[in-house]
Formats: sequence, C-alpha cells, structure tokens
Amino acid sequence: MIMNRRNYLHVMGGLALASWPFTEGWSKTTKGRKKNILLFTKSSQYQHDVVKRKNGQLSHAEQVITHLGKQNNFEVTATKDGRIFDTDLDRYDAIFFFTQGDMTPGIDGHPGISTKGKTALLDAIESGKGFVGTHCASDTFHSQGASDQNQPYDQRDPYIQMIGGEFISHGPQQKGTLTVAADQTPGINPLKNGLDIVDEWYALKNFSRDMQVILVQDTRGMDGDDYLRPPYPQTWARNHGKGRVFFTSMGHREDVWTNPSFQQILLSGLSWAVGDLKVSLNYNFKTATPLANQLA
Repeated sequence: MIMNRRNYLHVMGGLALASWPFTEGWSKTTKGRKKNILLFTKSSQYQHDVVKRKNGQLSHAEQVITHLGKQNNFEVTATKDGRIFDTDLDRYDAIFFFTQGDMTPGIDGHPGISTKGKTALLDAIESGKGFVGTHCASDTFHSQGASDQNQPYDQRDPYIQMIGGEFISHGPQQKGTLTVAADQTPGINPLKNGLDIVDEWYALKNFSRDMQVILVQDTRGMDGDDYLRPPYPQTWARNHGKGRVFFTSMGHREDVWTNPSFQQILLSGLSWAVGDLKVSLNYNFKTATPLANQLA
C-alpha cells in the first residue's frame, strides 16, 4: 500500500507558448461580435452542489461562467434542458458541459437529450463547433462494458470518443499534484504562483491517443486505491474532426470555481474552443503519460 504524504497541487516548470499559453487566459485578440457559449449543466444520476439552482437563481458554476463572460466579452446561455440540442446550434460558438449521467430526465427532473439531440451535438462538434468539459462531463454517456476496464476505441460511446476520456471513480477529496506536460521554456511560467487547491480527483480511462496532454495527474502518494496507477492526463485538448475539444477534470468544489488559476485555465480553453486563441496541438499522449492506460 502506498504511504500517504502531504499532497499538494503545484504546476511546475515553464510552458512554451507555442504549446499551450496558459498565460493568455481569454485571448487578447478577441474583437468584433461577442462569442456565444451554451452552458449545459444537466444531471441524471447525481447532481453536484456547484450546479444546483436555489430559489430560481443560477447555480454557483453558472454564475461564475456568466460573470467571466461579462468580463471577457462573451455571452452565456445557461440551461439544464436537453431539448436545446433539438434546436439550431449554429448560434453558439462553443458548448460547455458540466453534466452527469445518461442525460435522461433523472434526478434534476429537467428534460434529457434525445437520440436525435445527441447526434446533433456530436455532428456540430465534428463540423467545427468548440466544446469545453469540466469534471463530470467525463461521467456522461458511459461506454458499454466493465467500468474498471478500457474499451477498444470502436466500443466506446461516441460522446466518450469525442471528449477523449471517461470517468471511472474517485477517492476522497484531497490536495494532489499536477505537473505540466509540455516543452520546457525557461522564463515562461504558466501559473506564476502554482496552485494549492483541494478537489475531488477523478480516475479516468478510455483516453484518446490523439490529444495534447496539458496537465498530468501525479498519483504518487494520493489517498485512495483509485490512484494506485501510473500518472494519467488530467487536462487536455484535442481536435475532433474540425472541432476543438478542451477538458479538465477539476471543478467539484465551489472554491475551485472561484480560484483565479482555475478560471484562467477555463478561459484559455474557452478561447481556444471558439477559435480566438491560435494554438497548434502537439499530440503528446504517448510521451507525456505513456502508462496512463494501466488502471488501478
């Protein structure tokens, strides 16, 4: 059994701007019309506190993204109604998921995503729509087969093929260690003061090999059998057809959503997803996390 140590989350080293410019946040070059983001927060089996609405008010996460939009010149449409995917998605520049489950009405009672709507969503992304997912977006539309095993690519749910990884389980909330997976460039620090943050860290599987791993979950010393495995991708970007997909498994806790460094990561991902931040991806899965497919 791995002995516990004082765990912490610290993003280390430099990051080449050509690889992934965390320092950019929302692209400084954004001009013209406001970009439109569809923020979808439906829950089927389990609803996280950060997306629970109270007294008809937007949830904590919805309020944070809406506020960031006002600060950075993008509009946010927040909904839990899956019927929106049966409508015209062309009005949105990117779709943001904090979702959970199979997208049936389920625990929150809101209408789910129809088979037609799911197809429309995936077709829109493949045709060039941006997509951003956080935390339980990887716990959505699961693949068939054993939950603790990887499935061959053609046996994964099409949504999982798109997002690039799939939730297995998680251990207790704790501080963890993330490291930057990118070329090192002296003098360029992606997060100047690092991060010291507690979250609920997801164990993931069914990774797409065609991704740029941005942050790696360093599993050494983590508390819980879920993490008795080699390091694996925690934040990444990939192309899906013509679409741009960005995912980070952070985001369980309210204080994570108000953390400036987490917000910076989200803004960078959103800016890239809508096409304002120009980054050429470096598919580094095999070199950054070569043993990621070895599960606990």
